[in-house]
Amino acid sequence: MVRAAMRLNLKAWWWNLRKHNYLAVKFAVSIFFLGLAFRLLFSRSDDIPSVSHSPFLDKTLSPESPAYVGGPENGDENKIFQSEKCDLFTGDWIRNPAGPVYTNESCHLIEHPQNCMTNGRPDTQYLYWKWKPRDCELPQFNAKRFLELMRNKAWALIGDSISRNHVQSLLCILSKVERAVLVYHDEEYKSRRWHFPSYNFSVSVIWSPFLAKAAIFEDQNGVSTSEVKLHLDMLDTSWTSQYHNWDYIVFSSGKWFIKAAIYYEKHAVLGCHYCPGKNLTDIGFAIAYRKVLENVFSFILRSNHKGMIFYRTTTPSHFENGEWFSGGTCKRKEPVKEGVLELNVLNKILREIELDEFKKASVNASGKGVNFKLLDVTQLSLLRPDGHPGPYRYFHPFAKEMKEKIVNDCLHWCLPGPIDSWNDLLMQMVLDG
Repeated sequence: MVRAAMRLNLKAWWWNLRKHNYLAVKFAVSIFFLGLAFRLLFSRSDDIPSVSHSPFLDKTLSPESPAYVGGPENGDENKIFQSEKCDLFTGDWIRNPAGPVYTNESCHLIEHPQNCMTNGRPDTQYLYWKWKPRDCELPQFNAKRFLELMRNKAWALIGDSISRNHVQSLLCILSKVERAVLVYHDEEYKSRRWHFPSYNFSVSVIWSPFLAKAAIFEDQNGVSTSEVKLHLDMLDTSWTSQYHNWDYIVFSSGKWFIKAAIYYEKHAVLGCHYCPGKNLTDIGFAIAYRKVLENVFSFILRSNHKGMIFYRTTTPSHFENGEWFSGGTCKRKEPVKEGVLELNVLNKILREIELDEFKKASVNASGKGVNFKLLDVTQLSLLRPDGHPGPYRYFHPFAKEMKEKIVNDCLHWCLPGPIDSWNDLLMQMVLDG
């Protein structure tokens, strides 16, 4: 079963690249499957990691102001235009001798795979940088002031495991003032809510990787027994049912749409993304992602919600010399300058859709009183290939007793780490209104 799932989903991954003219894909496919054959012949089957999906996208661990008015059609796909003078999202990483405001020892909320220092990461220079917009100063997140501003308020971060990663960062910073109390979790700890009693302030993370209604057939190891069944015209009630309870919301999605899926509209099959043998039309993940974002933004505009709504853009991975399943690593120790790295083809597609749909929604929001903002972390995150756990998602991965093959995590972020700067941006956007 594991090998069957592995073969199916690897083909789905490569199918994405082939459909979008990925450079030298035929050569890469040949080399990849040669390596895979070697792996299958000479490795024990229980050593083969599940490759139905990246383990970094979906594994869950128990005890997670300005409007965009530009667009990719004019060649400005990476530019965000703002009503203020300063573009918060164009800048550089500069050295920060003070380092992070919390440590892996002072925050009990860091989940094991992101606790890089505890897991034995030997270098520490990645901790001593901060994001500096080109045209203004970005103050460091002020936890005391933030909690005062958020008295009697509620936040929600809605999305996948990157949202879980983000909420840990936010809670660790806030816990320097008051320790967060876990007051709710679902059975698998995928959705949770924390409370700061002195401020009557709550922070929730809602597991909704598609933002739409989806049936996902995976075990805890990420092994799928069937394609995702995704309803493109029906939003996920896990967040829509609570939507008006939150004063601030950060939405995000994207990467799960790359998975093999069968798409539905009005309870009828519309098509699929990589479904060989199903006799269905392969309409591709890009159409599906666009349809879902259209529905999400339409819901927001119809809701008459008076809070502040953010959409966080897709985040890059930094695998080099392979992908996560083929020996890819992220060994860099410092940020890179703009232009050194590029988004891969799939992330470019996701980002273009996000910017395009956000632009349309922003135009439609005009005059409706919806406070709708783009949290554009894509480019600033691209410059931080040094900030991922890599092999240190495991506890001391190179210890002699470690017998498992080391799979690097070059998608999620070490805590503390670059993701903490996302909260500096959020606070400034809140203050800007």
